[in-house]
Amino acid sequence: MSENLLKTYNVNNELIEEIENIAKEKKLTPAKKEKLIKRVAEEYKKGAFEPGEAFGIIAAQSISEPATQMTMRTYHFVGTAGIQVTLGLPRLVEIFDAKREPSNVVMTLLLEKEYNTEKGAKEVAELITEKCLKNYIETISLDLTDKKIKIKLRKCTSKTEEMIFELITKKFKTQKVKQLKESISVTLKPDSTVRDLQKIKKKILELHVEGIPTVKDLIIVKQGNDWVIKASGVNFKEIMKFNQIDKMRSYTNNIYEMLDVFGIEAARSIMIKEIKDTLKQQGLDIDDRYTKLVTDMMTFTGEIQAIGRYGVAGKKSSVLVRAGFEETVQHLVKSSVANETDHFNSLFNNVMVNQQIPAGTGMFDLVSRMDE
Repeated sequence: MSENLLKTYNVNNELIEEIENIAKEKKLTPAKKEKLIKRVAEEYKKGAFEPGEAFGIIAAQSISEPATQMTMRTYHFVGTAGIQVTLGLPRLVEIFDAKREPSNVVMTLLLEKEYNTEKGAKEVAELITEKCLKNYIETISLDLTDKKIKIKLRKCTSKTEEMIFELITKKFKTQKVKQLKESISVTLKPDSTVRDLQKIKKKILELHVEGIPTVKDLIIVKQGNDWVIKASGVNFKEIMKFNQIDKMRSYTNNIYEMLDVFGIEAARSIMIKEIKDTLKQQGLDIDDRYTKLVTDMMTFTGEIQAIGRYGVAGKKSSVLVRAGFEETVQHLVKSSVANETDHFNSLFNNVMVNQQIPAGTGMFDLVSRMDE
């Protein structure tokens, strides 16, 4: 009887098989199995749409209404290193507007088995952290008389000293660079001003030596059995070249970097995860199917499109729908010049002209045989 109930609601075969497996695994009695089936059927019925349901509008309303009620807790600092993470409505806006440069990019890096220890995580963190020349300098001074910049390095290997000297020489080809016994000197032209000296000094301090550029703030945390590196920066592609990093589980919250490294499906998965995490932190529970529907609309072309005038809404086939969203006159003029036709297949353009919408009972035509 219970099995027939599942078939009545058109429950898919995979779910029926899963119920059977759970019943065997838990050794459920016939009465308990029947109770489980009834509960699954009820939940399945709740989650089903009726034919003609305008679920696009329901999805949009289900996400946007709770989003407007979010609290103003919009930023969060991860650990003591001060890695700032954007939360709340600002983060949702970044995702739905498909911003190429989010305000705070955080990479979550998991390690291969042999490096999945505290010591291993620290070694990997040391490798990927950006190190500028200022990290190796003990003192740097300006000689205003001879127009020189004198650099005294901290104690490091001769190989590192040689590498730093080569970097400075390569970067400042027009200046005279000399390696002295305990320091390096950079001599400018005699007509150089104090401002020129200050500019060169700043460039020397910011000169990249080792690690991955932009990866500065970094912390190591333990999550379950894994040691995880949380790092801010936008060089995910370069980090994935390290053999110590588990490429199957590591990710970044920058959807465009995920698209570039792993493809559109990975970018979509991160969008869903980020939306769910953002809503969860605000105590909001929204059906996964709504977020998946929106992210499908944003990614089904193989590229990431924003929900806006230059993305999903701006590329609707209906002229009136595009005009009704934003830039009304511009859309009407463009479509009239291009001789476009609106076939009134969507909801909004039919509402505009006071016609029956193609949803619910309006999506069906009534055919009658009057002679009978």
